[in-house]
Amino acid sequence: MEPGRIEFVHRSWPADPEQLARIRHQLADWLGPLELTDAEIIDVVLAVDEAVSNSVRHAYGPEEQGRVELTLWTEQDAGRTSLYIEVADHGHWRTPADTPALGSGHGIPIMNTTSDAVLIRFGDRGSRVLLRHHLPAG
Repeated sequence: MEPGRIEFVHRSWPADPEQLARIRHQLADWLGPLELTDAEIIDVVLAVDEAVSNSVRHAYGPEEQGRVELTLWTEQDAGRTSLYIEVADHGHWRTPADTPALGSGHGIPIMNTTSDAVLIRFGDRGSRVLLRHHLPAG
């Protein structure tokens, strides 16, 4: 990867809470070429961790085995570079009433606070969360 850019990275993991730490560490490694500050890396990793955690905890039923996918890339937007990260699963959206003990309900607000833009889509074929982070100039 060239400095300041990520062409395209895609990886899939089992939708298992034990994978969350591995995903965070892998993501932090992938962010290396972007030369972000520690605070910027923490924001990106935190937003992605919340999206991945939602997929792991809410997309699949107790007896279902599923996957969570992470795709990231950079693009030029109106003269500045942005990092895009998509988190996807192939499960079924379940409301908090369906999974009362599985989460605290703070994931989406955290994603909104730590990202420049958040887009969430869900349907019969799974859920997708797209996060955008503007990168510092230079």
